[in-house]
Amino acid sequence: MSNGTHLLAEDRPDFTRVLDDALRDTTVQQALRADGRHLTAEQLHTKAMLHAEPIAAGAAEEYRHYLALRTALADAPASHPGGGLTARLRSEEGAGFFPVLTVLAPILAWSAALLLLLIGYALRGAAPDLVLGRTVLTAGWVALAAGVAALTAGGVGLVLTALRDGSATPRGQDPQLYADLADARRAWHTALRDRAILPWLLANLDSEPALSPQPGQRPAPPDLLSPGYSRGTYASPGFTSPGVEGLTDPQGRSPRHAEFTGPGYTPPDFTGPDEV
Repeated sequence: MSNGTHLLAEDRPDFTRVLDDALRDTTVQQALRADGRHLTAEQLHTKAMLHAEPIAAGAAEEYRHYLALRTALADAPASHPGGGLTARLRSEEGAGFFPVLTVLAPILAWSAALLLLLIGYALRGAAPDLVLGRTVLTAGWVALAAGVAALTAGGVGLVLTALRDGSATPRGQDPQLYADLADARRAWHTALRDRAILPWLLANLDSEPALSPQPGQRPAPPDLLSPGYSRGTYASPGFTSPGVEGLTDPQGRSPRHAEFTGPGYTPPDFTGPDEV
């Protein structure tokens, strides 16, 4: 915000609620339903959340007053010993039995009612004229009604306790401070809605939508056909075949002509009949 007052993170939910309420305003709804090209309610909401700081600056004075009262209340000490956190703990310990009772009473009553009804109907089935069966059934229905009554009374008591605790102030604190703080918060919400958010929504109805952040792009692969690109050179490792007798010398360096010597052939001696 202006003058060094920024919208704190814990107050952004309040800004969101006031923004949602402003988007439901009659003037804004009529502008959204009008013909022509303009932003939708969702686009306005997204853009307003991105510009929360400058928008909230329109209610900076009320916001500073609200923060000052909140800080003063947080720093105010308890007026007497036993107040503050200790008194709150004592109050919670003293009020712990009632919620337990409101839960246990209906359960115990309905458990007893179920047992009595089962026994009563069993006795009625075995001996219809037996008086004990009717008595047990009556007791079962009474226990069932008592459970319903206990549940109703417990629910009402819990609601009244919640309302009392929500409106009460901690011991040792000035109730006027809490009343002033509530008034300051309402005043800030009113100023934020009427002087800041509503004028901004109407002024930005025809603006461009907020741009969502684009994901980082991967680098493009190199163009193998573009000029100036040369492939990496590759050379196969040198290989020398072992020397083969008749093809290379014993060190496998220079070829030589294979030397071939045919096997010697001697025709068999032939003797004619006259030489026998």
